[in-house]
Amino acid sequence: MRIFRKKTDTTNPAMPRRRTVFSKLRSFSRLVLRWFVICLAGTMAITILFRWAPLPCSSLMIQRQIASLWQDDKEYRFRYRWVGLKDISPYAPLAVIASEDQKFFSHMGFDFDAIEKAWEHNQRRKRVHGASTISQQVAKNLFLWPGRSFVRKGMEVYFTLLLEGLWPKRRILEVYLNVAEFGPGIFGVEAASRAYFHKSAAKLNSAEAAILAAILPSPLRSSAARPSGYISQRAWHIQQQMRLMGGPASLKPLGQKTKK
Repeated sequence: MRIFRKKTDTTNPAMPRRRTVFSKLRSFSRLVLRWFVICLAGTMAITILFRWAPLPCSSLMIQRQIASLWQDDKEYRFRYRWVGLKDISPYAPLAVIASEDQKFFSHMGFDFDAIEKAWEHNQRRKRVHGASTISQQVAKNLFLWPGRSFVRKGMEVYFTLLLEGLWPKRRILEVYLNVAEFGPGIFGVEAASRAYFHKSAAKLNSAEAAILAAILPSPLRSSAARPSGYISQRAWHIQQQMRLMGGPASLKPLGQKTKK
């Protein structure tokens, strides 16, 4: 007599659940990768576009205007006018290079010597010193937001490399002079020149350009119209550096016509 035994199910009941989890992880990974590629392509496309096109605004300009509306600041007045580098006095780019980034023409976006010195200084002092190059400041003002978080700094590194890889130095400096903040609601050297000296940026002299460069580290607390003793001293030092660099003739890498 044959005895039939019930066949036991050896299938692990946890397997379907594991397959579902792995399937979801794969789907999530593909989604993340897809968005990463889209963001990468998008930022590259915008950067390439603005290599030639005048900038209508910057991230910092938008943030300042939103803040003024949020705070209901009746005195806030937005001033910005794009001008090409050929329509800016050579003293203006010379002054910001002398003040902010004297290795501008030789580095690829980062001044590691300045970063090391700033780090050593900040370990000993409470007042923090930055070491951002002109390229880094363009990346921050154009695409990002103020702050010192690791996320923001990481994105700043990415956009700085993007600018250095896709823009010539002339364009980086041209955009910097147009988007830099020179006071409450005052963006760009043209708006600053007209607000403080009642003339176009093309007519700035050495002393005026040095004063504008001197207020850049703290444009919301300093004024080029009524420079403090510290700003005046800083402007004098910037003029000294401008002369030591060789004056406007040192801007030859930009291919800009210079004054003798």
